[in-house]
Amino acid sequence: MRARSVDTPMSYVRNTWYVASWAEDVGTDKPSAVSILGEPIVLWRSEGHLIALEDRCVHRLAALSLGRCEGPNLRCMYHGMVFNAAGRVIKIPGQDLIPPHAKVHAYPVIEKDSWAWVWMGDPAKADEALIPPAIGFDNPDWLLDRSFLDYQAEAQLINDNLLDLSHAAFVHANSFQADPEVANVPPNIEILPRGIRFTRWITDQDGDVLRRTGDKVDSYQTYDYLIPGILTLWNGQFAAGTARACNFGKPDYADAIGAVVCTNQAVTPTGKGTTRYFFSSGPHRAHGDEKMRDFLMSITRQAFAEDKVVIEAQQKIIDSTPNPVIMPIAHDRSVVLFHRMVERLCREEKETLTQAG
Repeated sequence: MRARSVDTPMSYVRNTWYVASWAEDVGTDKPSAVSILGEPIVLWRSEGHLIALEDRCVHRLAALSLGRCEGPNLRCMYHGMVFNAAGRVIKIPGQDLIPPHAKVHAYPVIEKDSWAWVWMGDPAKADEALIPPAIGFDNPDWLLDRSFLDYQAEAQLINDNLLDLSHAAFVHANSFQADPEVANVPPNIEILPRGIRFTRWITDQDGDVLRRTGDKVDSYQTYDYLIPGILTLWNGQFAAGTARACNFGKPDYADAIGAVVCTNQAVTPTGKGTTRYFFSSGPHRAHGDEKMRDFLMSITRQAFAEDKVVIEAQQKIIDSTPNPVIMPIAHDRSVVLFHRMVERLCREEKETLTQAG
C-alpha cells in the first residue's frame, strides 16, 4: 500500500442516509436543529412522522429551528411565515399572495432502529433499503443505552479509527482493557456492496473487563462497517476450544458463556472539520441485566472519550502539517478499501450530475 496525502478536501457520499438524531429526541412541540455535510436542517414530528426541512427561512434567512411546531407545519418566529412539511410557504402574515418560489428544501427522512435518518442526495433516489441495519431500543433481545459525542475533527478520521480496531490494544488499555493480541491477529475481511464485514477469533484469552475468570476463553467479534459510516458490532466469549470446534467460523450465539454485547455507532459529518458520533451499547438479555448495561456504558463512554482525544489531536497535527502524508501499514487494508468505495460512489455521483447538467 502506497503512502497517501490527507491534505485534500474530504469526500463524503451524498446519495445515502445519515443519522441526524436519536429518534426519541425529536419532539412534536419543539423543532430540533441539526447539521449534516454543512447543511443546516430542522427536524420535528407530526402524528408520529418525522419532517426535515432546510433550516433557513426564505425571508431573511432566520433559523426555522427557533420556530414553533404547528402540527405538520412550522412557523418561523421571526416574521410568522408558515411552512408545510414539503417546505412550501403556506402563509405570510399581512400578505395574501405567496410567491411560487417561496419554499425551502425538504429532505427525505425515516425513523428506523431508533435513529432519525436523513437522505442528503437526490430525493428521487432515496431508497429505504439502503438504510444500514442496526439494533434499536425496541429489539427485545438487547438492553441498550445511548449517547453521542461532538468532535472537532473530520468524520473520515473517525471512520478510519473504526475500520481498524487494532488500536483498541493501545488507546483502550485502561477502559476496555483489551488484549494486546488484538493488534497481532488481523480480522477476516469480506467486501460487501456498500461496506466491509469483519470477523475475528482470539483464542485462549483470560477474558476481558466484563468477565474475568480462571478459565481461558475464546473471544469472537464481528461487525459490519457500512456507507456512510455505520457500525453494528456483536461480540461474545466462549469456552476455550470453541473456535477450533467451529473451524474458526461463526459460532452459535447460544453457546456463549459471557460478554455478549452489541454496539451501534454512526458517524455523521456535520460540517468542515466537525462530526457528531452517535453510539449505543449493551448486553444480550440472556447474558446481562440493567446493572451490566450501565457498567458497560460507563466503560464505553470512557473508551470513546479516549478515541476523541487521539483523533482531535490527530486533526490538529494534520491541519498544521504542510502536505501531510499517511504511511499505510498492514492493518490499513480495510481503511483503503473503504476509501476506495467512498471515492467510487462520489465519482459516480459527480458523473451523474455532469451528465444531467
